[in-house]
Amino acid sequence: MLFRNLGVPELILILVIAILIFGPGRIGKIGSELGKGIRGFKEGVASDEDDEDEAAEGEAKEAESSDETEVEA
Repeated sequence: MLFRNLGVPELILILVIAILIFGPGRIGKIGSELGKGIRGFKEGVASDEDDEDEAAEGEAKEAESSDETEVEA
């Protein structure tokens, strides 16, 4: 893994540097926006999967209806 050797002291150092760069108030806003972005991404992926499932079901129904029309003719 990429961060296998990343321990607690290293994480604390990263947090201190982030607070120095962005400030304590801005860190909360960044975390909130990051969470919203991840949530939106997950919803987008889930809706794409739903669309693919619906398309596959539609194709199956079309195939069944074309089979029925061939049998009737």
